Amino acid sequence: MRQFIQAMKALSDPSRVAVLKILEQGELCVCEIQHLLGLAQPTVSKHMKILEEAGLVKRRREGTWILYSLSAGEESPYAQTMLTQLKDWLQDDPGVRKMIQLLPEAAALRSNKNS
Repeated sequence: MRQFIQAMKALSDPSRVAVLKILEQGELCVCEIQHLLGLAQPTVSKHMKILEEAGLVKRRREGTWILYSLSAGEESPYAQTMLTQLKDWLQDDPGVRKMIQLLPEAAALRSNKNS
């Protein structure tokens, strides 16, 4: 039951659902997610920790960057089911569409910081 409750709690916040929708486009660092959501870095980091603990996202280190992507759901069947279902939901949401349109701008943040 713990895995089910974790997944449901993680999905109970609109910002975390938005993160999952934008991660459908590919992996992102915290600074990119922060830019897209318009939230402070500590807030984004807290959201990412909750999503990771629920088995919805995974992270990997690349140099000084921590990059987040959607999990394959191998840790939780509930996370896997929700990620599968979420792919078909919210495509017409104006907030999600706007964030997807802003992805190139957000990606430039990481590129500029690498220079």
